[in-house]
Amino acid sequence: MIHPIMDRNRKWMPGFGAVLLILLSHKTSALEVPLDLPQPPTITLQSPKDYIFDPRENIVIHCEAKGKPHPSFSWTRNGTHFDVEKDSKVLVKPGSGTLVIDISGEKAEAYEGTYQCTAHNEHGTAVSNNIVIRQSRSPLWSKERNEPIVVQMGVSLVLQCRPPAGLPPPVIFWMDNNFQRLPLDKRVSQALNGDLYFSNVLPEDSRPDYICYARFPHTQTIQQKQPISVTVLNKSPMGERRPGFMTPLGITSTQMVLRGETLELECIADGLPTPEMSWQKDGGELPSSRMSFHNFKKTLKISDVNEADAGDYRCTATNSLGTAHHIIKVTVKAAPFWVSAPRNLILAPNETGILTCRVSGEPKPKISWFVNGIPLENAPVDHSRKVDGDTVILSNVQSGSSAVYQCNASNEFGYLMANAFVNVLAEAPRVLTPPNRVYQVITNNPALLHCASFGSPIPTITWFKDSQTSIKNGDPFVIHENGTLEIHVAQPLNSGKYTCIATNNLGIKENHVYLEVKEPTRILKQPEYKVVQKGMSAVFECKVKHDPSLVPTMTWLKDDGELPDDERFDVDTDSLTIKDVTDGDEGTYTCIMNTTLDQDSASAMLTVVEKPDPPTDLELTDQTERSVQLTWIPGDEHNSPTQKFLIQYEDLLHQPGVWINLTEVAGTSTTAQLNLSPHVYYSFRVLAVNHVGYSQPSQPSSQYRTNPAAPDENPSDVQGVGAEPGNLVISWTPLTGFQSNGPNLEYKVQWRQKDVDNEWSSETVANVSQFVVSGTPTYVPYEIKVQAVNYYGSGPEPEVVIGYSGEDLPLSAPESVQVMVHNSTLAEVHWEPVSFPSVRGKLQGYKVYYHRERGLHETEGETEQQEQVLTFSGNRSEGRLPGLQPYSLYNLSIRVLNSKGEGPPSPSKTFETPEGVPGPPSFLNVINPSLDSLTLEWGPPMNNNGRLAGYTLKYQPVNNTNELGPVKVMTFLANETTTTLGNLNSSMLYKFYLSAKTIKGSGPIITEEALTVMDTARTQPTVETGKGPTEPPHPTSPTTQSPHPPFHKAPPVGPVFGKVNASLSEDGAVISWDYFGHHKNVYVEYIVENSKEDWKKELVNGSHSHMIKGLKPGTSYRVRVVARDPADLTVHSTDEVSVLVPAVPSRQVDIATQGWFIGLMCAIALLILVLLIVCFIKRNKGGKYPVKEKEDAHQDPEIQPMKEDDGTFGEYSDTEDHKPLKGSRTPSNGTVRRDESDDSLVDYGEGGDGQFNEDGSFIGQYSGKKEKDTHEGNESSEAPSPVNAMNSFV
Repeated sequence: MIHPIMDRNRKWMPGFGAVLLILLSHKTSALEVPLDLPQPPTITLQSPKDYIFDPRENIVIHCEAKGKPHPSFSWTRNGTHFDVEKDSKVLVKPGSGTLVIDISGEKAEAYEGTYQCTAHNEHGTAVSNNIVIRQSRSPLWSKERNEPIVVQMGVSLVLQCRPPAGLPPPVIFWMDNNFQRLPLDKRVSQALNGDLYFSNVLPEDSRPDYICYARFPHTQTIQQKQPISVTVLNKSPMGERRPGFMTPLGITSTQMVLRGETLELECIADGLPTPEMSWQKDGGELPSSRMSFHNFKKTLKISDVNEADAGDYRCTATNSLGTAHHIIKVTVKAAPFWVSAPRNLILAPNETGILTCRVSGEPKPKISWFVNGIPLENAPVDHSRKVDGDTVILSNVQSGSSAVYQCNASNEFGYLMANAFVNVLAEAPRVLTPPNRVYQVITNNPALLHCASFGSPIPTITWFKDSQTSIKNGDPFVIHENGTLEIHVAQPLNSGKYTCIATNNLGIKENHVYLEVKEPTRILKQPEYKVVQKGMSAVFECKVKHDPSLVPTMTWLKDDGELPDDERFDVDTDSLTIKDVTDGDEGTYTCIMNTTLDQDSASAMLTVVEKPDPPTDLELTDQTERSVQLTWIPGDEHNSPTQKFLIQYEDLLHQPGVWINLTEVAGTSTTAQLNLSPHVYYSFRVLAVNHVGYSQPSQPSSQYRTNPAAPDENPSDVQGVGAEPGNLVISWTPLTGFQSNGPNLEYKVQWRQKDVDNEWSSETVANVSQFVVSGTPTYVPYEIKVQAVNYYGSGPEPEVVIGYSGEDLPLSAPESVQVMVHNSTLAEVHWEPVSFPSVRGKLQGYKVYYHRERGLHETEGETEQQEQVLTFSGNRSEGRLPGLQPYSLYNLSIRVLNSKGEGPPSPSKTFETPEGVPGPPSFLNVINPSLDSLTLEWGPPMNNNGRLAGYTLKYQPVNNTNELGPVKVMTFLANETTTTLGNLNSSMLYKFYLSAKTIKGSGPIITEEALTVMDTARTQPTVETGKGPTEPPHPTSPTTQSPHPPFHKAPPVGPVFGKVNASLSEDGAVISWDYFGHHKNVYVEYIVENSKEDWKKELVNGSHSHMIKGLKPGTSYRVRVVARDPADLTVHSTDEVSVLVPAVPSRQVDIATQGWFIGLMCAIALLILVLLIVCFIKRNKGGKYPVKEKEDAHQDPEIQPMKEDDGTFGEYSDTEDHKPLKGSRTPSNGTVRRDESDDSLVDYGEGGDGQFNEDGSFIGQYSGKKEKDTHEGNESSEAPSPVNAMNSFV
């Protein structure tokens, strides 16, 4: 706490703590001087003026004081000096004047008296109040015999308590022998003095043990009076009477109360009936905020009485016979009380000061002044001191004139005494507020920066901000008289360093403090009102924003108290989750976000709902034959209003244990009028429904039985249907036992033929749901009735239902059948309907049976097609036959149809369909492709649909970008199924369209694509030694390259691959295939059966067969051929074929392990090595190898190897197989293909004409005879040289 500072007029303001700022207080208190400075004594603690002690404990009389130097203490008792050192039972606490008196074993009365403490040092003397010490007392009740009291009923009665006087006074209460408090009410009450008052007695007041008890607080003892016996007689009771007052007596009374105490006014009246009490103040209002009624309004209490509470108080007693009044005149007196108590005065030499002692009281108090405990009139004369009533004026004080003044104010009701010192000091300023204190405050709140100081003369305080700006009084700053700087509404810009400077004529002192203005704590998302079903979870969110430099603490409260200690309550950073909610979780939940400076809070309610409790107390009233009223008491709704009540019944006679819904009523109803059926043993129950769901059923009501009666209804769903010719089956849905209305339920079945004047036939049956009438005509209408009958009568007249007797197969067939052919696939048939009697049942329609016998171009006896059926519902005479086959002979017949079946067929009718367009050719194949020609063969259509007139062939080229060239058209006779197309471009893809035609037109087309062979004569010229390029011995026909018309974009048409075959040889598996595509990359891919490894690939561009070597014996492989193109992301693949490599028989000897074989291989290797060395020497003598240069000069651009910018798909290159051998030359296309090394050199010439020239190069004659040659235009034309071969061994 910051020390208060005294100004010239002795006004002061208290400080506040280091962190939290509190509002400035304007209360006054004694001035405190720093304890390191000289000062007179100041009493800091003393016992109360009236001290009642317990004789079982020590007496402790407090007297503490401070001063510089520390004061010494002395005591007086009953006005004379009390020498504490001579009394061994008295101990003085070290460093203080507090007395501890040990009264054990001594008479405590010896230490009763008036004590006063004196504290003295060289600067003055301070004295305490007069402390009156008294022993607490709890005297025994005097022995007395209470005479029994006998009274007549109705009279008033007072039982006196009169306890012995104790110190302090005892607490009174009345009990019986069993220590049970006697019940009090407005008729029987206890007065303030402890007496028991009866306004009128009743016989039940008779008892022998009315006992008054007195409890003495200090000694905690209880004394009891002798029991009082009361007998109330009822022989001649007193009648009713007007109220009268038992206490206080008379019309008026007086009462005095001291200011500040509690006024207790009491009025107790008798009368019969017992009167009611009321209070009022004449000429004024009762102070509602300070008053209260007690003892059934017989006592009025007013707390903290002041002068305005004086006056006349009227109590009124009222019963049915009249009223009575009593006026209590209240006067208010006052013991002395402070208006302005004297306060310590600090003066510099030559200054003037004033001590004021202003008091009030009634009567007016007398004021006496003392100095250092001596009356002023007896004190040494001091010319600088002047006394003027309640004021002492000290003028031009000098050093050494310090003293303690006492002011005593007294009247007949008490006294006040105060010490105030005058300390004459010359002291330079000092700042008492700790240096560098940090004040924190929330934005828009007041900030108080303290500068508590001390000095004599009193220092002047000035403030600076950031050590520069001088702060003056005025908005937003206020500098208080005690030096505190107040900022009314602090803002962030007010943050910073503040300096206060204390100055007097003896020096200057400064102090620095700091202000930090923080952002307020705010709840951004408040918790919301929740309605949660019992057993579910509730989540309250509470998201908060706060100043980042402050540490927040989130606290959750339930109904302003702590959360239950339950693991179901989960508190997270910004939420509260309550799991498995129960009824007890209902309430208001508050999230409080606290920081060290402020807080914010928000609340939300949780309402727990659940299914309602079942209704109770079901009761049946207003019972009649056909109705009853059901009433019930609703159960607890559990915070969800009841929407409706569902009434169910149980039929204990017919369906025991089955509850059936009867009716519903609104949720606000508690009764329902129920309509009942006869002959039912009812039991009812009720279910409540709210938003959550259905309650449990109520307990069943009492059983209610209704009397039997005739049926109220007849069976439903009555039908009459013939099951077979000559009968009629009458069926119905039987009544339930509930619907029967009585015992012996039977059914009266009646029938007669319709439109025939016959009497009703009838039959009564029981326990069945159908009746069969035999001997009826075929399919005639009948009128049918079924009536319910029981022991008490028949049901209402039943409705007539029309039924039909049994059907039979139709007798007649449709006649006059005619067929109209609309076109080659559609015909229309007409017929004459049969007569209705011949149908012999319900007409369902007509069935047309037809089938194709043969095509008109076919001979008799060829296989017939399956018969087809079309059904035409209803009474039809025509129908259409769609989907016929053109140019065919058809046969049809018609039958009539009823529910029993079909009638006989009509005579067969034949008709022919005209020709139509043919179907597509059965196949189209391209064979024998060459450089400039292709051969096509095809098959006739599967369905000619007429006389075949011929074929139309269209074809057009397709370039590498899928653009279509000009279309050429050719026609062929019906007997032509092959043709060879010449003058085609080499290495060109062609697309073919073929269709068949009749006289009706062309049918659908089939398409195919094929590629002409690459012109190898132009891409790989033959070179002879020492000569230029020469023409091949069999030149191909020259092709004239003329500008093509513009191409059209078109997608590829037809399959890319044809059939794929696999065979085994000693060296490996040979895969062959038909290929019709134009893709630049074709691969053979293979993988071990059931393996998860990647497919292995071998590039086979331009070939139609390939040998896979290195396969493992005894292993099954899956093989496929795949085509890809950079310009086309579609992957084309053949079907997979399975290749099983046979295992080597175990009895077979592995030749690789035989010694003779190893020796032979070594010899051959040595011979080859010598041969290669000779060839190498000869080649170095033979000059340049010209083939490479010739190839570079005559390369065809279409077979240039694809570079990276050509879009080559890198993933299809076999990097391992295509690496050039170390030291070898790279072929012109940049790769060495494995299939090149595998191919025989003889394959490139005719009959093994290939040979080595002198320089080691191989000159081969190119020929067009071998198909393989025409497909390998992309392969390297460089023959393997001996140099390359030898380098491969290096």
